[in-house]
Amino acid sequence: MKRTLATLTFCLLVLVATGFPFDKKGGSAAGGASKEKRVQYAAWDDVNVIAHGLLQLGQGLKEHVDRTKVQMRDISTKLKLFNRTVTDLGKESQKLRAEGEAAKSRARELEDREGQLLNITAELREKAEEMQLERRAMSARMSRLEEMLPGAEAGAGNGSDARHIQVMLENQNRRIDDLLERIRLQQEKLDKQNARIRTLQNQVGGTKFRSVETRPRVEPDACKQAAAKKTPILLLISGNAEMASDCHELFLRGEATSGVYTIQPVNAQPFKVFCEMTASGGWTVIQRRQDGSVDFDQLWEAYLRGFGSLNGEFWLGLEKIHSISKDGGHILNIQLSDWNGDVASVTLPFSLGGEETQFSLQVRKDGPLSTLERSLGADAHGGLPFSTRDQDNDRKNDTSCAKHLSAGGWWFSSCGHSNLNGRYFQSPPPKHRHQRKQGIFWKSWRGRYYPLKKSVMMVAPASVQSKS
Repeated sequence: MKRTLATLTFCLLVLVATGFPFDKKGGSAAGGASKEKRVQYAAWDDVNVIAHGLLQLGQGLKEHVDRTKVQMRDISTKLKLFNRTVTDLGKESQKLRAEGEAAKSRARELEDREGQLLNITAELREKAEEMQLERRAMSARMSRLEEMLPGAEAGAGNGSDARHIQVMLENQNRRIDDLLERIRLQQEKLDKQNARIRTLQNQVGGTKFRSVETRPRVEPDACKQAAAKKTPILLLISGNAEMASDCHELFLRGEATSGVYTIQPVNAQPFKVFCEMTASGGWTVIQRRQDGSVDFDQLWEAYLRGFGSLNGEFWLGLEKIHSISKDGGHILNIQLSDWNGDVASVTLPFSLGGEETQFSLQVRKDGPLSTLERSLGADAHGGLPFSTRDQDNDRKNDTSCAKHLSAGGWWFSSCGHSNLNGRYFQSPPPKHRHQRKQGIFWKSWRGRYYPLKKSVMMVAPASVQSKS
């Protein structure tokens, strides 16, 4: 652009210099007349060249200015975006710093509370030990008095002393029981406090906190036996505040309200379950059907991991069920309800294999099966693998039961005895038989073509059944 401008300017100057006459100073009139005759004018073509060059120069300058304006607008837009991004990042950074400081402050408060709880727990433990020593001393004195008394010939005074000591022992027992209850409640507070500390630890990111490593763990059965024998109660101190392995262990620790809890079976990660607490023990619910709010027509992976809501309809997951019952000695309780309000219950001792066995269900009942038990127990004596639409493990060679029934996974044998994970039909049921057999059914109770209203499946250690 600069070269073109210089060239056009040079041409203009040359043409101007050669095309117009110059006057001389002090010339005569004759000389002036002869000079007028010699006046020369620029050629029209030269003027056109100059004009055309000027037009090109102006057009080039206009295009250059337009491009410069566009570039300036782009740069201005990018600068505005950059400034806005920097401002947003600054605000977000300030927000994160404020949240981090709040979390750290909360964590420090919880640490202080944890220290106070630890001190209270230590004081309670010392009191329990003192009371234990007192009880031993009282028991020794009682033994000496019993040795001194000659049975029925003992005097009234000695009998009165013995009764007085007996009353003192009973009062001491009650004080120890109250103390043990206070220790249990204190430990529950410590467990909740630890859970909150772990949550804050994850939020802060890497900040290490202390955790309660020891707690007194009292076995209720041991306390009752010691009280019945009127002997000193020995406190059983557990080394670690471990998480319960199932709902029945939570029941033994004092939990009596049904609801959602977190458990951690042996060699497994913690997970949430719904615990049904009864008078005889705690049951871990593994399946619930009640209103059709959850679609149970799922594939193998879903039945492996679990799905649904623990407070509504759900399937806990084959992996979790196996982690709870893999040690053996468990029972399976199945509760059924029809649309008339009638209920039925089936309880079977069972074991569940791992993924290498396709999570085979094996019923371990030695005696004969009842009518209700035959819908599942008759086929599961030797182990019955679990099947879904994409994992056909049933005993029907020419048919996939899960596909044939258009339903979810189950321990199928020949497709016709039971399926509590079938389609949920609202009352009244479908008219066609081939549709009704796709529903939730238990053949030995209401038949294959009666879709049930509710079903609940729960597992617990066999000791729960023996107590009930």
